[in-house]
Amino acid sequence: MQIRTRGGRYRRRSSVILPAVAMVAGLIGAGLTATGAQAAEPGGKPHLTQSADRVVTPSQAELRTRAARSMQADEKKKGSLTPSARAATGGAKKPDPKIIGGSETTISAAPWMAQLHFFDDKDTADTSDDVGYFCGGSVVAPTKVVTAAHCVKGLKWYLDSTVIVGTDQLPTDTGQIDADGYHIYDFHGGQLRGAYRQWHHPSYDSVTIDNDVAVLTLTSPVSVKPLPIMRNTDTAVYAAGTAAKVYGWGRTSSTEEGLAQTLKVAQADINTNAACQAAWGSYYVVGHMVCAGEPATGSDADTTTVCNGDSGGPLVADGMLVGVVSWGAEDCSAQGAYSVYAKMSTYSAPVKARVYDTNLNYDHTADLFARQTSSGTLYEWDSSVTKLTRTYDWGNVGGMNLLVQTDLDRDDNQDLLYRVTNGDVYWDHWVPSTGSWGSKLVATGWKAHKQILSPGDLTNDGLADMLAVNSSGNLHLYPGKGDGGFQAPILIGGGWGQYNMVRGHGDFTNDGKPDVLARGADGSVYLYKGTSTAATPFEPRVKVATLSGLDMLATVGDVNSDGHADLLGRDTAGKLWLYPGNGKSSGAIFATRVAFGTGWSSYNLFG
Repeated sequence: MQIRTRGGRYRRRSSVILPAVAMVAGLIGAGLTATGAQAAEPGGKPHLTQSADRVVTPSQAELRTRAARSMQADEKKKGSLTPSARAATGGAKKPDPKIIGGSETTISAAPWMAQLHFFDDKDTADTSDDVGYFCGGSVVAPTKVVTAAHCVKGLKWYLDSTVIVGTDQLPTDTGQIDADGYHIYDFHGGQLRGAYRQWHHPSYDSVTIDNDVAVLTLTSPVSVKPLPIMRNTDTAVYAAGTAAKVYGWGRTSSTEEGLAQTLKVAQADINTNAACQAAWGSYYVVGHMVCAGEPATGSDADTTTVCNGDSGGPLVADGMLVGVVSWGAEDCSAQGAYSVYAKMSTYSAPVKARVYDTNLNYDHTADLFARQTSSGTLYEWDSSVTKLTRTYDWGNVGGMNLLVQTDLDRDDNQDLLYRVTNGDVYWDHWVPSTGSWGSKLVATGWKAHKQILSPGDLTNDGLADMLAVNSSGNLHLYPGKGDGGFQAPILIGGGWGQYNMVRGHGDFTNDGKPDVLARGADGSVYLYKGTSTAATPFEPRVKVATLSGLDMLATVGDVNSDGHADLLGRDTAGKLWLYPGNGKSSGAIFATRVAFGTGWSSYNLFG
């Protein structure tokens, strides 16, 4: 029996220095950034301590072993992950998750390609029953891989999985044997990671293979160029005839098993829904699926199609992820069969909700910071969907007057963006390479700024951005650079001084784009729906609520893990309420509020 290492993340017992005295005056650089020297520790600082709760992350040796065992087990059965096939009318064609044809390509042409290896020893010491599964995937953020739900559901990826990126070659057997009797493989320079969290679409159906999308969260970031996820409004890519390509290591023959050693690419231009409906009937769900590529001819010689092992891989058009390899004919070259993909325009919102779900305790729910008035102590309150529980004491932060949770460097570790009493704004982040916290001075002289927030990726470049309302009521967008620094500000408009609270963290409207809420003095709450366009990041405001009885509003993300951003509010009696987002873009965008505890009047800073 092998010893399993459960991949995951860990919380660090470290100290972070929060400067309370300015050392540098004015804005830092043309694009708001700071050098290490500029962010050096000044004297008289509050002290922040983060508690530790360790979950073991798999070693590289363990990951290599997992992948080798998966390859060896998969070689025995000569197959790949295959959910239950559906019987087609007359039995002529069976829908089955699946490059035949096409050509070899390089990882430089598709740097975001990922190999997904899963090994299952069936909890026995007998290696004869070992099973290996293989799928493709797309790196869409440094720690996030999009794949098919049928590659994820029912498998515990945190136990025995390895995700490999940065190579166009599958692992190859060196002919050597390790101490446990398993073959040793060459990984051709690939980066190996574990997957400590997994998500598949809650409405995935293993029989109909509908809603076939999933996201894996890696144990640490990978250094490859991510593939952008299309916005739900980029529907022009689905016009018939649009050029698209599919990538994968799947079977190269409809009659022989075995995967392609080298990454392959094939042309798979977009077809009409009618073409797939004619071929597949009711199996093809319009709006959830997209039809691409030429129909198979019945012969491998003149057919180009995806096949087993390509599952979860990307359909790429206009440089974006527009589809996920889902299913096709059980015999990949069956005459008249089209390949079917999960349609990303439909799933961009729920997928992005999982891609941008960094939180304090590394689960699927957003958490809250609250500072105790009497002691100045900052406490972490973790969400368990229906309530918040106070967990960690982060130390005294009496010199802080604004705190925002974000992930500016996209490493899946929660960052802190905060302002101290003299108006300096800092970004604190965990640095895995040094095992310590780093601090960067973002701006100085922002004491009079009315609002500072980080709603998410407002510019559609995959990086979190910052918004600031200055003392004149002008709103500026500061596009993130991915390293805690920001590009030159973009003036969005004036009049924002009329709001006493401007908040935002995530997507309220179920379109995959971050939004902002603004409340006026009379309690009117307005939604500024995001556009993911830098020059005009918001649509005109829409009134969505009246919340006049609250003296605090906080947006930290998806508190109840339903894929929609939520709002937390405290009333004047000290009761905390959750206003669950319902995904609507107008009218009442919150479901009925839920009580989240009393006694919150003893706190004076939330973030």
